[in-house]
Amino acid sequence: MYLLQTLIHRLEVGGGLRYLRIALAGLALVLLIAAYNWRSYKNLSTQEGMDAAQLARNLSQGKGYTTSFVRPFSIYLLKKKAQRAQPNASLEFVTGTGRMERHPDLANPPVYPLALAGLMKLLPFDFTIRNHPSRLWTLNGQWARHQPDFLIALFNQFLFLGVVALAFLLARRLFDEAVAWVSGLLLLGTELFWRFSVSGLSTPLLLLIFMGLAWCLVLLEQETREPRRRRGRLLALAGLTGFLVGLGGLTRYSVAWLIIPVTAFVVAVSGRQRFVAGLLTVGLFAAVLTPWVIRNYSVSGEPFGTATYAVLETTYLFPEHNLERSLEPELGHRPLAGVRTKGLGNLRDIVATDLPKLGGTWVSGFFLVGLLLGLQRPAVRRLRYFLVGSLAVLVVVQAFGRTQLSEDSPEVNSENLLVLVAPLVIVYGVSLFFTLLEQVKLPFPKLRYAVIGLFGAVACLPLLLKFLPPRSSPLAFPPYYPPLIRATCEWNREDELVMSDVPWAVAWYGQSQSVWLTLNTQSDFFGINDYQKPIRALYLTQVTLDARFLSQWVKSGDRNWGKFILDCLFRRSEKRAGPPDGFPLPYWQQHGLWPDQFLLTFREKPLKEP
Repeated sequence: MYLLQTLIHRLEVGGGLRYLRIALAGLALVLLIAAYNWRSYKNLSTQEGMDAAQLARNLSQGKGYTTSFVRPFSIYLLKKKAQRAQPNASLEFVTGTGRMERHPDLANPPVYPLALAGLMKLLPFDFTIRNHPSRLWTLNGQWARHQPDFLIALFNQFLFLGVVALAFLLARRLFDEAVAWVSGLLLLGTELFWRFSVSGLSTPLLLLIFMGLAWCLVLLEQETREPRRRRGRLLALAGLTGFLVGLGGLTRYSVAWLIIPVTAFVVAVSGRQRFVAGLLTVGLFAAVLTPWVIRNYSVSGEPFGTATYAVLETTYLFPEHNLERSLEPELGHRPLAGVRTKGLGNLRDIVATDLPKLGGTWVSGFFLVGLLLGLQRPAVRRLRYFLVGSLAVLVVVQAFGRTQLSEDSPEVNSENLLVLVAPLVIVYGVSLFFTLLEQVKLPFPKLRYAVIGLFGAVACLPLLLKFLPPRSSPLAFPPYYPPLIRATCEWNREDELVMSDVPWAVAWYGQSQSVWLTLNTQSDFFGINDYQKPIRALYLTQVTLDARFLSQWVKSGDRNWGKFILDCLFRRSEKRAGPPDGFPLPYWQQHGLWPDQFLLTFREKPLKEP
């Protein structure tokens, strides 16, 4: 009885009440994560998420920075680089099969795959695909969840909680406790961030880096106004900001453009040391980024690999994914006109649709209105200048860097750069809400809490509706059903090459090397099969089979895959098994979901995994 009374006394009078609140808050976060994953979790459903995951697995298995997802365009860059070293060699023969066995990745910056590789070393990842007895991995007794996908989602959700914590602390420093708590809760209640957390994309890591960058800038600004005794603190913070921007650029290349507003901020607030501080910022940024640029150039002849040409994608020269699927692209035909048209068209769309719903919540409207108001505190005002400058830079970069990935997965894609500033936008939006609330005369003081609660509930409504029926399926089918993709790879060995229209999924779930479906069935296909590495299977999904018949099949010429598929269907109706004569994959397998998917193999019967 005495112990119970002592415990109650410590909870009520001593410091135990604080720890109880922390424990309850932690329990609430765990329940929120569990509830969201139970109701709305999906396995990886984006090309970029699976690409980063398979690259990280190769790193964790000691295969180096090599990819199992081979882009025909990266083969072209490797051949072009090799031809420079052998000017007299034929372009078809300069690469050979050696580079196809360990194909270097030319599309992804290294930080996020390295982070996932470290995670795969620490946690018990199980890459086999099989039915589990636990309800966690099944739905109605059938296969539903891929364990590695789920662990990657939990990792990203942990990073997201770090973003919320940094935003809370920054809001408390710049404003007050009320703004900090409401900002943190609204961040937790923003449904778009949760979708990013289960997507497998690097966005949660970038959000964490950006919030760390904001903290450094606030501390640097304070050091300028209220210098401390320790020498060099301002210069150390300036160098750290450059380092963080470089780290962000090695997580996503387009983020490197933030060096412009960051350097401008550092120079503007650093007083007499602005010149040295600016040089340190740019110098540390270059020191972080340059080694990787040198690596890319030495391997492919381009500073950012295939991403160097992202501005050409979705132009009239290279619509959709045509550039990355091209083995012999024509890069010298008036590219600037197409880039200008693409950038201006995307810029109009971003201003009309993306800016008003910045961060996936209407709280951004408060931020936009707040730009018309003056701010008294220098730190708050100057950070807002940086936020607006970053937003302007990211809008332009997103407009010119947008590719077909944004069409395949709207909002949740690596090209959504505006989401990076969303935490700060929410903080400033909440601060304006409280400013306006102070001007409202309420009948009684406690009604203030009801107004704040209603504000938060409406802002979090998209997430709250996720918990209502019906429950979403964790499968991203069509076209991704991991057991089926794994089954398609049983006709070939792991080191043999598969061609597919979802090569990222074949590489991740099928654990096989896969090349992206070429633009035609003649020169590009046989250019890889004959001169690079034999193709042992052709796997097509709804991505190709659901294409538009007239514009994508009939009008694409006689050598497109639509005509090839129709030829196969006509031969089947005439009871002649297999593809047209001369094609190196003679066996048409009776796929489990035919005619939804399509599989041609080199072997008549499947092989066991070695």
